[in-house]
Amino acid sequence: MNLVEKILARASGRESVEPGEIVVAKVDRLIMHDLSGYLTSQVFEKRVHTPIPDPERAVLVFDHHFSPPTEQQADVLRHNRQWAHKHGIKLYDCGNGNLHHAAVRYGHIKPGMIVVGSDSHTPVHGTLGALAVALGNDSHAGTVLPYGKAWFKVPETTRVHLQGTPKPGVTPRDVALWLVGRIGEGELNYRAVEFGGPYVRGLSFWDRWLFPLLCVDLGAKCSFVEPDEVTEAFVRTLPGDAPDVLVHGDGEAAQVLRFDVGEVEVQVACPPTVGNVKPVGEVAGTPIQYAELGGHGGGRLEDFRAAAEVLAGRKVHPDVRFQLVPSSRAVFAEAVREGLVLALHEAGATWFPPSTGSNQAYNMGALASEEAMISTHARNFPGRNGSSDASMYLASSATVAASALAGAIAGNVRGGRTGGAA
Repeated sequence: MNLVEKILARASGRESVEPGEIVVAKVDRLIMHDLSGYLTSQVFEKRVHTPIPDPERAVLVFDHHFSPPTEQQADVLRHNRQWAHKHGIKLYDCGNGNLHHAAVRYGHIKPGMIVVGSDSHTPVHGTLGALAVALGNDSHAGTVLPYGKAWFKVPETTRVHLQGTPKPGVTPRDVALWLVGRIGEGELNYRAVEFGGPYVRGLSFWDRWLFPLLCVDLGAKCSFVEPDEVTEAFVRTLPGDAPDVLVHGDGEAAQVLRFDVGEVEVQVACPPTVGNVKPVGEVAGTPIQYAELGGHGGGRLEDFRAAAEVLAGRKVHPDVRFQLVPSSRAVFAEAVREGLVLALHEAGATWFPPSTGSNQAYNMGALASEEAMISTHARNFPGRNGSSDASMYLASSATVAASALAGAIAGNVRGGRTGGAA
């Protein structure tokens, strides 16, 4: 059995499972942000309304309404605080970071777990060797909170094997975006996707993170990287106990897709979807008004390091608002210690609280008609960040920073090391 099958077998009390079977399995962790937490609480209180026997299973992170601009949004947070307190659910209030990074940084996700959440990017936790899937709020309220269980259809597995050496300036983010365009949006419907091969094995934990992050755009149910020494070393830096033994798969994937990362150019995902990926040269020169490092795919320490290298001794273009959103408090603290906060501030960028940033424009980053943003976010659908007539482009942190410097999408990244920065 592969990793996903072994995890499902263990959690459902079976010796083995096969693709296509439906199992009822124990859920180790439920992760909710302020929006999904509010909807889950409404269903739970109105239709279930029982004690929660294992509240430590659930984690609630405020990352969308991180600074509520209206009374209505403030009421959502107040309700969530009261609900979490009533049931003993672990709550991380405003300023702790975005949902997925905070859950990892505070030690709530470990290899071998089954993790569920309503956020569509929940499968990113497969980076740690967990089985992580997105479920609806009704499932959280009806089965996960009161019973600690959920049902799963065992998926077929596709292995994406990556090998080769990237060209200068091509980052893991470029490779991940390129894969969405190359494989095709929705082409791996309900499959488990394993990212492996020499290229993936040579990446740091946070660069590996960029691949399971995008599995939802491929239509996949879940995604993972086989745990190894990189996984183990990272997990030992987190709070809480590390698993004594990491779960490893030993079965073959039903499908193997092989790619040479040496073919990849610097990429930009263009409107209206993540899969509309083009070499940066095809869109270079497109004016932008906003640039942002943040979201589930950005706001890492690696992103701010890359930006500082690009902007060293230079200033953000006067027509651009360059927004920096740490993914967690830990990242912001380290950025302070490394001098990145002052360096990027003096270059003209603006720091925001650790959160999900301008994602869906609940607190910041709303675009007016015909404005454009380039960012490290995971989505670029029309209307997601303000006007449906605005444009959102997705790229690596190095390309985002270079674009903030140029006032337009930059075809060439100047500055220091960019080849290893995502």
